[in-house]
Amino acid sequence: MNISDVAKKTGLTSKAIRFYEEKGLVTPPLRSENGYRTYSQQHLDELTLLRQARQVGFTLEECRELVHLFNDPARHSADVKARTLQKVADIERHIEELKSMRLHLLALAEACPGDDSADCPIMDNLSGCCHRNEKQ
Repeated sequence: MNISDVAKKTGLTSKAIRFYEEKGLVTPPLRSENGYRTYSQQHLDELTLLRQARQVGFTLEECRELVHLFNDPARHSADVKARTLQKVADIERHIEELKSMRLHLLALAEACPGDDSADCPIMDNLSGCCHRNEKQ
């Protein structure tokens, strides 16, 4: 199978496939005599795993670990489950941070008159200034 076939079957672009290969995230494909990459079912499986893992928030390094586990016949599902639950905890922490950011921004917007004046509590807060036009 060539790279365009793999791209169609995995939903990845050729560029993404080459990127994952360059980063060592997938088993290196064999090269034909003319230098073209030749892919197997194992490559399809690894690349599909990468695409799906990235879609649910796994980092490249975490994906490297998942591909390693995928290719390890002695893996334990407990290890995969632990990594998955750690990712869930990371996502939940990120959601809480985003909620806090949202509340902060809403409070800033509420404090701003939103009129034609140059005074803006949002800019004052974000820049660390108290009152821009105060006499010194």
